[in-house]
Amino acid sequence: MSQPSIPHGAERIDLHTHTSWSDGTCGVLELLQHAREAQLDVLALTDHDTVAGWAELPAAVAATGVAAVPGIEVSSEHQGLSVHVLALLVDPSPDSELAAEMARARSSRIERARAMVELIGQDHPITWEDVRAQAAGESTVIGRPHIADALVAHGAIPDRSAAFAEILSPSGPYYVPYYAPSPVAAVRAIRETGGVAIVAHPGSVSRDADLPVDLLEAMVEAGLTGIEVDHREHDEAERARLRDFAAVHDLLITGGSDYHGAGKPNRLGENLTQPDVLAAITHRATSTTEVIR
Repeated sequence: MSQPSIPHGAERIDLHTHTSWSDGTCGVLELLQHAREAQLDVLALTDHDTVAGWAELPAAVAATGVAAVPGIEVSSEHQGLSVHVLALLVDPSPDSELAAEMARARSSRIERARAMVELIGQDHPITWEDVRAQAAGESTVIGRPHIADALVAHGAIPDRSAAFAEILSPSGPYYVPYYAPSPVAAVRAIRETGGVAIVAHPGSVSRDADLPVDLLEAMVEAGLTGIEVDHREHDEAERARLRDFAAVHDLLITGGSDYHGAGKPNRLGENLTQPDVLAAITHRATSTTEVIR
């Protein structure tokens, strides 16, 4: 799938990546090392509902020469649809409404994972201990990717993608919902912490349905700054639809790999963000958090 070409010699920027602090398979330094190998100049670290990996970014940037945009992928929910919002350059203060919402979502996510493992364990040979073994450390928030990895390890399913399409599908018999704020509340909380809010892969084929236009419009009203248009789960028609929506609402267009390491087929740099878009993001952010170079 094509995306607008990056001018020759311009920075190569990937604004959507994950580490083992959430559901990726590599640490922060390893992520930036992979980014250097992929000839990236800048990446955003956007672990799910946590800023735990941010502390490791300065040393990783110094070691690799790859610049980093501190970010988060914030979970939200709308009428049964999972909606993710990239929060870039937010203030990481633990006293903010955003921090409180993420803490509540993390706690609920762990409870949900335990409940799903109990249900799945009735039909497949996995336990909570098997799932915990897939996490990188005690601070990792257990989620569906770790359950998927446990299922793969036991030979119940060939890979993460198959697990999400079958056993872990939101429409499947084992799915358990968890608390997340509304997308509008998430956008407002991101903006209140001085960050830039970008809705992540709104046309993702892994959802049961596209995000409704009226929801996207409500998010724009709340302060949404951009749309992740260039993503592997958007086909050409979806990208064209989202570009039109972005043009009408004067939104920034971003691209990202949604890289998780070995857990998914996504590859660093497979979708990129234009350098002028990153410049606009840094201009619109009002927190003291900056791109680390």
